[in-house]
Amino acid sequence: MARRSTSFVCQNCGSVSSRWQGKCEACGEWNTLAEEAAAAEARAAPSGRPARKGRAFALEPISGQSAPTPRLRSGIAEYDRVTGGGFVHGSVLLVGGDPGIGKSTLLIQTAAAIASAERRAVYISGEEAVAQIRLRADRLGLGGARVELAAQTSVEDILATLERGPTPGLVVIDSIQTMWTDGVEAAPGTVTQVRASAQQLIRYAKQSGACVILVGHVTKDGQIAGPRVVEHMVDAVLSFEGDGPHRFRILRALKNRFGPTDEIGVFEMTGAGLSEVANPSALFLSARDNSAPGTAVFAGIEGTRPLLVEIQALVAPTALGTARRAVVGWDTNRLSMVLAVLEARCALRLSGHDVYLNVAGGLRIQEPAADLAAAAALIASLTNAVLPADAVYFGEVALSGAVRPVAQSAARLREARKLGFARAIGPPALRAEPGEPGMALVAVTSLGDLVADIAAGDRQRRHARA
Repeated sequence: MARRSTSFVCQNCGSVSSRWQGKCEACGEWNTLAEEAAAAEARAAPSGRPARKGRAFALEPISGQSAPTPRLRSGIAEYDRVTGGGFVHGSVLLVGGDPGIGKSTLLIQTAAAIASAERRAVYISGEEAVAQIRLRADRLGLGGARVELAAQTSVEDILATLERGPTPGLVVIDSIQTMWTDGVEAAPGTVTQVRASAQQLIRYAKQSGACVILVGHVTKDGQIAGPRVVEHMVDAVLSFEGDGPHRFRILRALKNRFGPTDEIGVFEMTGAGLSEVANPSALFLSARDNSAPGTAVFAGIEGTRPLLVEIQALVAPTALGTARRAVVGWDTNRLSMVLAVLEARCALRLSGHDVYLNVAGGLRIQEPAADLAAAAALIASLTNAVLPADAVYFGEVALSGAVRPVAQSAARLREARKLGFARAIGPPALRAEPGEPGMALVAVTSLGDLVADIAAGDRQRRHARA
């Protein structure tokens, strides 16, 4: 029997240490090392037995015909968009999200959609009883769905049950942190148990051809809890995002071996569950106030989808010794950079003002093309100017104050024109764009040009009202 040894494993990143210490050297987190038993390294083969030689295998050329990857469509268009056209047989997906964001609701709806296509769908929960899952299904109007339910945490029992009947089309494990296997002497939820349980479920998916979805808990900073190695083991990592008070939910692909990354699907939380949002730009701008200063419409790209959102800014004199900087839906470091460029290159005094920036609708923007829209909203709020209601902004701001070009300008302009916008303010590369009929293209080379354009437009509107 293998000799047992003791090691200390970080419950945040999965790194292994030979001794306990207060701070993990790999990720820098405090008090995350836990003692776990691990099998010692395998002993060398006895001297009387020769070592086994490897078996040669055939190598194939890179050129050749490959059959298209078969996919299982869920019937939920936004989900299929994020996965790249549907579930690939034998794939394993890891879905993470904040507690209460709607992960279980989304997955029970997905399982019901798979079952309606005459495919076997199994939903196994380690956190809820079967009666609780049925209550949720009844509330969503899915009481008649042919989804098989179970409340179980033993991986060996789950695999033995799945292998008894026909191969399922979809298996949902909610959640991987509650699963445990007999092959590991560790408590459920620890790094060792999560890794071992995931390995067995992944092996089952590859051998049987079933698609397996693993639900993962997230930490306070939004990262999926447990070892990072699980993210490398699975085929796709999806993040379900959104704020509780907002009704919008975003399903984002962080990793996808069978489709594009950074693709998003937009859902709306209703009393009957999650509903798809076919035109998210229209909903994000539905409650927009055109007469309020400090708001700008950003023409962005999320994955392959153009998306228009409203960026709101409030700049007010501070009553404190240090001005506040608060951001919702954007990178705080990016805001600090834009504020520094406005002060250094445009002579705008913002150091004595509190700055609040918000992306309306609960969406989180990650691309740098939002720099120009954020700068326009900040300038308008500082000068109390109202930006044109029919204008969209996009462009990356350099430290020199120059406005740099961004990708997929044509798709941004097409989406803006479809929603009734008549003007686009962006980088100088807009001059080379064919544009959209009836849409004016305004190219700005630097933030100084943007400040002058906003000031001139505000003066014209004031004279027109007078």
